[in-house]
Parts: sequence; C-alpha cells; structure tokens
Amino acid sequence: MKIFGREPAVLLSLIAVLVKLVAAFGAKASGEQQAVINAVAAAAVGVTLAVMAHDGVGAALVGFIQAAVALAVGFGLDWSAEQQAVVLSVAAGVVAMWDRTQITAPVPAGTVKSASPVA
Repeated sequence: MKIFGREPAVLLSLIAVLVKLVAAFGAKASGEQQAVINAVAAAAVGVTLAVMAHDGVGAALVGFIQAAVALAVGFGLDWSAEQQAVVLSVAAGVVAMWDRTQITAPVPAGTVKSASPVA
C-alpha cells in the first residue's frame, strides 16, 4: 500500500530527516522531542494506512491520540499521569462508540438457521 505513490517507510524516513534538519538549523528540540515527533508521524501514517485499508481505523486513531498526547507532554504540556489517562480513556470510549456503529455481522441475521434439538 502506498501513500502519495511512496512506501510508508520512505515517508517516515523523510520526516525523520526533516526533523533532524530543522533541529540542526534553528529549532531547539531535544533528542527526546525529536523522537516523539517521529512517533507522532508514525502514528499518523498508521492512521492513513488503516483508513486506506478500511481495517483497524479505531485502533490506529487511538494510537495516534496517544502519540499526540506524548508529543504535547514532550513539548511542555503540564498534565499529570492521571490527566493523561483520563484523556486517553475518553478518546478510547469515543472511538469505541463510533466503531460499534461501523461493525456489521458477516452473515445477515435472517439467513442463520438453528437446528432444534427436539425435532
């Protein structure tokens, strides 16, 4: 599967190099912050691939939200572990509510025939 005609690994490599370039020529980002930026990029690519494949969109979205919260904390957001857990729990709950409306049974209910033990 390709994004903009390129393999996802190639795009992630480009993002990683661009982050290093920006950090080397002006932006003050620690190695830890650069790692978090790359993790968010990887999560974004995961969401894109999940949407393109129509599979696992909810899980990819929760992963992206986790990466985004890590990025915000890495850049100075002053949230306690409890506050982060609450935000991630709400995100998982909202995604689960959305996922529930997207899932259908592989076989319509009317076509399943059950055999009676008393025949």
